[in-house]
Amino acid sequence: MATLILAADVGASKTDLALYSAQSGPDKPLASATVSTAKYPTFTGLVSEFIEGAGHAVDRAVFAVAGPVVNGCVTATISHLPWALDQRLLQRDLNIESLELINDLEAAALAVPHLGTDDLELLKSGRPEEHGARAIIAPGTGLGEAFLLWDGREYRACTSEGGHANLASSTPFEAELCQYIQKTYGYASYELACSGLGLPNIYACLKAGNHAAEPAWLAAQLAAVEDPTPIIIQAVVDRNPPAELCDLTAQVFIDILAAEAGNLALKVLATGGVYLGGGLALRLLPFLQREQARFSEAFCNKGIMAEMMEDIPVQVMVHPQVALVGATRRAMHSADD
Repeated sequence: MATLILAADVGASKTDLALYSAQSGPDKPLASATVSTAKYPTFTGLVSEFIEGAGHAVDRAVFAVAGPVVNGCVTATISHLPWALDQRLLQRDLNIESLELINDLEAAALAVPHLGTDDLELLKSGRPEEHGARAIIAPGTGLGEAFLLWDGREYRACTSEGGHANLASSTPFEAELCQYIQKTYGYASYELACSGLGLPNIYACLKAGNHAAEPAWLAAQLAAVEDPTPIIIQAVVDRNPPAELCDLTAQVFIDILAAEAGNLALKVLATGGVYLGGGLALRLLPFLQREQARFSEAFCNKGIMAEMMEDIPVQVMVHPQVALVGATRRAMHSADD
């Protein structure tokens, strides 16, 4: 009898699910779906509905979740999920023989060795070292980080919560931004400047400091929505009409993202390359491509380590379901053990 595997990428806004046969491999799902996370009062209800619709009993499940997994648990108050999750309770309630929760950036890292050329967009060239460590940084709702280390046989994924580290400044405005975020939240982290949470903070700080005027048409659009991030991104990418305040916001965002990507590369010595993921990086990809030189300059601005940084390539993961790929690979690997 075929072993059936369920993989999911559980995010704050949406959840991707796919069901596989271990014998058929990770490229031919028996069933798949993308659902709104907020529609479900419980995660158990979300998964149960998918399993019932697929019409198959599940033997093994791996769920990639947007938050730190500690002792098999994810606490809602320190994640971007609407619920607390416990893999032991989920295993019991869903009646799945083997179930594992992993961090979504760990899942994204697990996917990296399996991505093809069509799944990656080169942002900064370099000379990667074979089997060198690889760093993954992903601005989405929050800012996720992870890395891969070669163990002599394969890459091993390691998790991190580096996005919550203290925000540093490299320019007078970034120092102003640090003070603004500190005053607003009581703590200034990279996530609060470099994510879907952070983009509006940059915008608000630029506006409050009169660094650029807010056009009337933009003010009207922002007043009509609860989340300003999509409006800011649309103005940056479309530029019709152009909005200097949004362009400045995106430039500061790129400077901070590149600086923190470089920080992570230094900390894990990512001579194998850096990989950008997350919904925000994908949505801002046209702007990132226009500002490649700006990104490279901020990435390499590491003093005496600048020459080494020049050799580290940076690629954007354009595969739409990277964490789901990683969760699937983890489940398949475990099923083979």
